[in-house]
Amino acid sequence: MTADRSEDQRDAGDRDAGDSSDTGEQRSSSPGSQAREDAGEQSSPTPRSSSSRENASGEAVQLPSDRDEPVGAPVVRGDEAVTGDRAQQAVQFDPDDPESLAQAAETVRAFAENTAGADDNVYMLRGAAACAALVRGEGSYKAAAERAGGEATVAFIRKWARVHDLPQSIRRHVAMGHIAPTAAKHVARVSGEARFDLAWAVLDNDLTVREVRTLASEINDGASAERALADREVRLGRIALDLPPDVYRELRRRAALDGSDPDDLAAEALTAEFADR
Repeated sequence: MTADRSEDQRDAGDRDAGDSSDTGEQRSSSPGSQAREDAGEQSSPTPRSSSSRENASGEAVQLPSDRDEPVGAPVVRGDEAVTGDRAQQAVQFDPDDPESLAQAAETVRAFAENTAGADDNVYMLRGAAACAALVRGEGSYKAAAERAGGEATVAFIRKWARVHDLPQSIRRHVAMGHIAPTAAKHVARVSGEARFDLAWAVLDNDLTVREVRTLASEINDGASAERALADREVRLGRIALDLPPDVYRELRRRAALDGSDPDDLAAEALTAEFADR
């Protein structure tokens, strides 16, 4: 996703004090949790969220809407299938290692000052990883901001630590340039299945960063992702697929014989496939 590049660059430095995402994040934090952060108490980059669906047997299946891997580990950045030769230079930030934590602090400070790499998605993910590791190592957003210094603020570190906490399936699209890092920042403001709904809507509808920001705010204000997207004429669940000719012919043939819609047949087949995994 390349839309709103100039907005991406502004957000990377956290210089747009009027960004409505700041207001949305303040609303999503309770006064008690904000007070604990300001007091320096331990806090995690984002509250854990979970969502579930039922498989064909009626069993609940958890969708991993948060990060499963260790904080600071270059799981996506270090994957050659995603980042190519750059994977070998991927930095791991270990929140339990003093030297690594010092490197994370330096990286966060440079990241906040936007000294380099505003157009580089992998660089932005590295900055997000450094933010999350610094928070974990220092124990709070406030302590992390103080350790980093410079232009690194609590709000800036919180935003990008949340991006690091997104599930790998979303982070891979960020690394490959399909989702702008600042769009991912707004996706990370919501929780549960809404994260997937927003991320996949970006992929299938080329939403701008501004649109994702507005959608995230509406969801945090109580709207469902489906309703918020529908209000912008984005139909949740619509995707264009290219099928091999033989599969396409058979899909159309069976749909005609069954008197059903190809969408319904495809949904049934995929539901059965996913239920077996």
